[in-house]
Amino acid sequence: MSIFEKPPAKNFAAWDYVVFAALFLVSAGIGVFFAIKERKKATSREFLVGGKQMTCGPVALSLTASFMSAVTVLGTPSEVYRYGASFLLFIISYTFVIIFTAELFLPVFYRSGITSAYEYLELRFDKIIRYAATVIYILQTILYTGVVVYAPALALNQVTGFDLWASVFATGIVCTFYCTLGGLKAVVWTDAFQMVVMVVGFLTVLVQGTILNGGPAKILEIASNNSRLYIVDFDPDPLRRHTFWTIAVGGTFTWLGVYGVNQSTIQRCISCKSELHAKLALYLNLIGLWVILLCAVFSGLIMYSHYRNCDPWTAGFISAPDQLMPYFVMDIFSTMSGLPGLFVACAFSGTLSTVAASINALATVTFEDFVKNIFKNLSDRKSTWISKGLCIVFGVICTSMAVAASLMGSIVQAALSIHGMCGGPMLGLFTLGIVFPWSNWKGAIGGLLTGILLSFWAGIGAFIYPAPSAKAQPLDLSTDLCVRSNITQTTLFTPTEASFRPQLADTWYSMSYLYYSAVGFLGCIIAGLLISFITGATHGKDIKPLLIRPVCNIFCFCSEKYKTFCWCGVQHDNQNFNEDSENDLKKDITMKSQNGVEKEVYQTYLPGYSPEEKTYTNPSLDTYF
Repeated sequence: MSIFEKPPAKNFAAWDYVVFAALFLVSAGIGVFFAIKERKKATSREFLVGGKQMTCGPVALSLTASFMSAVTVLGTPSEVYRYGASFLLFIISYTFVIIFTAELFLPVFYRSGITSAYEYLELRFDKIIRYAATVIYILQTILYTGVVVYAPALALNQVTGFDLWASVFATGIVCTFYCTLGGLKAVVWTDAFQMVVMVVGFLTVLVQGTILNGGPAKILEIASNNSRLYIVDFDPDPLRRHTFWTIAVGGTFTWLGVYGVNQSTIQRCISCKSELHAKLALYLNLIGLWVILLCAVFSGLIMYSHYRNCDPWTAGFISAPDQLMPYFVMDIFSTMSGLPGLFVACAFSGTLSTVAASINALATVTFEDFVKNIFKNLSDRKSTWISKGLCIVFGVICTSMAVAASLMGSIVQAALSIHGMCGGPMLGLFTLGIVFPWSNWKGAIGGLLTGILLSFWAGIGAFIYPAPSAKAQPLDLSTDLCVRSNITQTTLFTPTEASFRPQLADTWYSMSYLYYSAVGFLGCIIAGLLISFITGATHGKDIKPLLIRPVCNIFCFCSEKYKTFCWCGVQHDNQNFNEDSENDLKKDITMKSQNGVEKEVYQTYLPGYSPEEKTYTNPSLDTYF
């Protein structure tokens, strides 16, 4: 029981429900529009990857909206409020993530002509690796998606009075509806609309909060005086929760694992009509990530300025830090009906985009990796109906997972960590295939199991034995100006220390959660390479050059001898994948001899390359293999 007098509760008004309902209606309407518009293009390719003719703009907005879930919209401002603005350092992580995705992973996926990212693993290693990775992805995505639906709905329910289960089921039903009707195009364009809603929602909070708290200069002054702007901490201690190194290094591994090799991201990139559009989508998406991050960080600073003398969490007005942002919104917009509904629409835009992208990606990997391998001769009509049926099935499963999350209690926190703990080993698995030509399928499966074992060992251990508070101590929060109630005595629950705390609890288990992915990645790479060498490394000449990314060319550009040495026998200069086809040999007449006379020069390209556009367009997998 709180010793402070809680302010009167503020609930949704009629206009708030109208604004919130409009988000769902427009999202569903986009699905209906594309169902009607694309009704004559009834193929699974059109449904799952938009016919691979998407452009960079909507795909960029879609990637940003899905990446920034409601967990980000509600959690990041709360993080800044409690720990300071060091979250800004994620700008570095996001930048590295996009560069590595665009320049290392995307070219291999795009030029391979695949639909499921896990098809690559069969082409490079073995079918068993493909199936193992697909199952892991399906399980982690279902669990994570269920929590993404439930956790924000619970936070908003406890602060705004918005009905918990109505929002959970509305989210599941609407996402399943427009995914099933419109396919990937509906998902992408709905995400683009929801991205606009997210930005508008954040901007209304920023403008009103800034006005009420004396302007940007005053807010930054208060934040600076109370250590909220102490951003860069170069302490190398891996047990510290957030430092420059944990965010810049650990954050890069974490988000690269759940972004760079994630089916949801790759699927939308390969849906673009050319590799150039796919790369532009990623780099434009980076700008969107920066914008959302800056909005979230400054929202946290505004919240601190507003509540610096009466922290609602310490005072007991709310029961969890994730409720800070909705509590703040209901406070500053208490006399402005409709604007709280806009912010809730902003938060649920992140939820809708994440859930819809997950449902579409789950349907795609299930169809491509399992259904097509079981039923070899499906017609386009049957393939499309099966794809739609899978969307419905996974929509029901993800919504049911949200219901299960309500029964988990504190396990919800562990469920959120699973996404990152699986991401590191999966990143290591793809990196083994793309960067290390001598890795074989035995090394790949051994590395994957080792990486998962190490990352789950650290993550589950940290959940059972939380790190000492000294390594993750929130900054000071005050209740000096809170109004005390008439209660003079209260009994507070004091958690007892665990009767047994192993030695690893203060070392291995206390490691920053941002390093879980790096541990899984390094474990996968080291074990994978060792097992590959012990069992017989793959010969480079036996690997299709298309499946390897020439990153060593960056360092060996000055010497053909060292470039060839670093490629370990892969015939990277021989691009004739189909020797019987003259189409692999492209004629380039743009080159001139030294005396200025034009001459015909035969230049070899990967299949799918357009010399006129100087980029790769959508190839077919059958072209190569």
